[in-house]
Amino acid sequence: MNQGTPPGLDLGRLRAHLDRERPGMVRGALHAELIEGGRSNLTYAVDDGTDRWVVRRPPLGHVLATAHDMAREHRVISALHPTAVPVPEPLLLCADESVLGSPFYVMEFVEGTPYRDAEQLTALGPERTRGVLLGLVDALVELHAVDPAAVGLADFGRPEGFLERQSRRWGKQLAASRDRELPGIDRLHDALTDSLPESPAATVIHGDYRLDNVLVGADDRIRAILDWEMSTLGDPLTDLGLLVMYSEYPDLPGSPIATTHGAPGHPAPAELVRRYAERSGRDVSGVSWYTAFAYFKLAVILEGIHYRYTLGQTVGAGFDRIGELVPVFIERGLATLADRGPHQDQER
Repeated sequence: MNQGTPPGLDLGRLRAHLDRERPGMVRGALHAELIEGGRSNLTYAVDDGTDRWVVRRPPLGHVLATAHDMAREHRVISALHPTAVPVPEPLLLCADESVLGSPFYVMEFVEGTPYRDAEQLTALGPERTRGVLLGLVDALVELHAVDPAAVGLADFGRPEGFLERQSRRWGKQLAASRDRELPGIDRLHDALTDSLPESPAATVIHGDYRLDNVLVGADDRIRAILDWEMSTLGDPLTDLGLLVMYSEYPDLPGSPIATTHGAPGHPAPAELVRRYAERSGRDVSGVSWYTAFAYFKLAVILEGIHYRYTLGQTVGAGFDRIGELVPVFIERGLATLADRGPHQDQER
């Protein structure tokens, strides 16, 4: 492990704070490294030569505190840890910005692999790959089975009008980063808005549920669900629709969005939906809307990245190709909403 101090993490101040708040927890000199792969908040692995922990804080120079709310993340994993939902054990929340320059929290380090692409999964073989994906669905069922009030999360969100607000929010996001013609995107947004489904009872939702946001253990079991920054109370089928989308869209050259569906043994989206329905008891007949909405959200996110790239605000390999991907997500969203999406196909 890199023994230097990664940006955004003052190990001396962190050690002093931990010694004050959790005497005896740290037994040796701290070492740290930045865990790559995070899309927003910064995540570090920290160790003292014996034990390991994870420190999570907002990105450097952040200005929107509500978008990087450490207390909120800490609250939801604290509430879920005693349940059957696999989350790391939260150890400490620090709201004092004098320690690291922003609020942060510390949680246990969980051993596991975040599978990000089909190539990684292929190495497991078809049988193990199938088991991992079915386990991913089962963990989502466990999350949606939690009674928010029973774990102190009754006020964690505003479920009334959730889908309407989501549609409005992502429409505004599109307008804020739109400077070119995007054929079909207004038609997709209007069709989604005009056909809002009636939501089932609200649950705690993750908001970004996919395979590379969980850690899979050596035994192929889901060991921890990570990245709770978009969690709230809302319609559980939004999590399912997003999972379906990530399990079916094609592997596109230059796409920054991970897809694993090409791995041998990966269950067809229809099987994932059926397993969720059987284990949760929920009506999933309207999953096409939620999957189409997931395509719309990803189209908006990719267009935002493309827009920042054209302004010179985003640099790095592959960003010059992202603009070409947006029409693909629009097209698949429209097809899915018309019940022609791949998740309607027969299982492999």
